[in-house]
Amino acid sequence: MKNTKTSLAAAIAIGALSLAGCSATTPATPSGAPPAGAPTGTATPSVVLPVAVDPITNTATAPGLTVSNVLLEDNTDPSGKAIGDRLQFTIGNDTANPLSGIEVFYTMTDATTGAAESYYQALDEFIVPAKASATVYFDNSGESGHFPENPFSVYRSSTNQVDFVVEVSAPGLKIATATGAKSAGTGETGD
Repeated sequence: MKNTKTSLAAAIAIGALSLAGCSATTPATPSGAPPAGAPTGTATPSVVLPVAVDPITNTATAPGLTVSNVLLEDNTDPSGKAIGDRLQFTIGNDTANPLSGIEVFYTMTDATTGAAESYYQALDEFIVPAKASATVYFDNSGESGHFPENPFSVYRSSTNQVDFVVEVSAPGLKIATATGAKSAGTGETGD
């Protein structure tokens, strides 16, 4: 009987260690501070699942927040170098203060089938400097300014055109929206 209890305890311990080994880990953040005036904020890679409703409740009407350059293919990094396909867009801050507390809600719709998915993310620790703009990327890289995405989304799996509507919110400012599209063709794979 004692061996059975010991074996059961060992099996439970091994199972717990196995589950712990399956959990996601956060990659190390590159050392060094960002250049002066650069946006800050790093996302912890995690599972990103569709949401049924837009959780953003911002009703502010003050101007100062913009969203532009929604790209889903033929993407480039800040230096203009080509990078793998991903959702990226630029958040503009026309105010005299840095912006934080930024939230993003985006919907992707397959133009042929009508299949749609929506995603929400709080861009924790991401700050857009005063009177400046910053580009965010959704690509699971874990780098500064890069946030997680669902690699099984309509965007990644559909060979049809996929249309995007992006909504960006920051406290005290009117919500900004923009659109973008992925052309028909093979599913986007990133890099």
